[in-house]
Amino acid sequence: MAIEENGSGTGLPASIEAAWGLRERRTKGPKPGLTLSRIVDAAVSLAAADGLGAVSMSRVAADLGVSTMSLYRYVAAKDELLLLMEDAAFGTPPPGPAPDEDWRTGFTDWAWALRAAYHRNPWVLRIPTSAPPSTPNSVAWMERGLACLRDTNLGEGAKISALMLVSGFVRNEARLSADLAAAALRTGDDTGQSMESWARLLRKVTDPERFPAVTAALAVGELDTPGGPDDEFVFGLARILDGLEALVRA
Repeated sequence: MAIEENGSGTGLPASIEAAWGLRERRTKGPKPGLTLSRIVDAAVSLAAADGLGAVSMSRVAADLGVSTMSLYRYVAAKDELLLLMEDAAFGTPPPGPAPDEDWRTGFTDWAWALRAAYHRNPWVLRIPTSAPPSTPNSVAWMERGLACLRDTNLGEGAKISALMLVSGFVRNEARLSADLAAAALRTGDDTGQSMESWARLLRKVTDPERFPAVTAALAVGELDTPGGPDDEFVFGLARILDGLEALVRA
C-alpha cells in the first residue's frame, strides 16, 4: 500500500483512516445499510471459507447483495481491503506483559500468540507484505511485542530489529505448516507417511560420498518420522531468543 498525502495529513487512505476512527461518521439522515465493517467482515468470511484467491471486490459485493461500485465508496482498492481484512482477522493482541515479567517470557508469549493468530487465519499468510504496519491492530501487536523489551538495554532500533526477526520467523514457520497441511489434504497422506516416503526417496538417490551429512541423518532415522507439531517452532524460537539474550547481556 502506497502512502500518499491527502487532506487529513496522515497520508493514509480514507478506509484506513476510518479504521483508526479518524473519519467523522454521519450523524444525520438514515443509517446506511452498507458499512466498512460489513464489507470487511464479508471479505474475511469469504477468505476463511474459500481462500484468499476467492476474494474480489465483485465477489464481496455479490455476497453482500450490493453493486460492486458501491464498495468503492468505502474501500478505494483491493489492497486496502486486504489490509483491513488482516487487521480484523488478527484482532487485538493479548494483554501484557506483566510489569514484573522478564523480557524473554513476554517475547515468547507474544510469539506464540502471533503464531496462533496465523493458524486461526492461514489465508492471511497469502497477503503480500507491502508496507510497515499501519492499521490499528497491527500497530497494537507491534506495541505489545516492543513492550516486552522495554526493560532491556537495547536501543530502539535494536528492539525493532528484534521484533522483525521474531515475527519473520513466526510467519515463515506458520506458512510452512499451512503449506504442509494443504499438501496433506491434497494427497491424503499424513505427515508421518510423507516423511517415510521422503526418506525412502533420499536413500535411493543419495550416497555417503556426495551427501555425507544427509546420509548421517538418514542412518539414525532422523528423516523418517516427524516430530511433534510444535517441535520445530519451539527449537527455532529458543535459538533466536538465545541470540537476543546474548545481545541483551552484552
